[in-house]
Amino acid sequence: MKEYKAITPALGMRNKVGKLEDILNKHAKDGWNVITITANQLGAIVYIIFERNKNR
Repeated sequence: MKEYKAITPALGMRNKVGKLEDILNKHAKDGWNVITITANQLGAIVYIIFERNKNR
């Protein structure tokens, strides 16, 4: 069985890539895999959807 998690990252105006990498790596260490990243019309990340096995 799978479980899912949706987050809205707060990346701020500086070092967006570094902050995004930190968020993704933190969740990967907890067993989460990225399913999709959605952005608005301006290119700002709105949601990141993660998935992992529930019975770990």
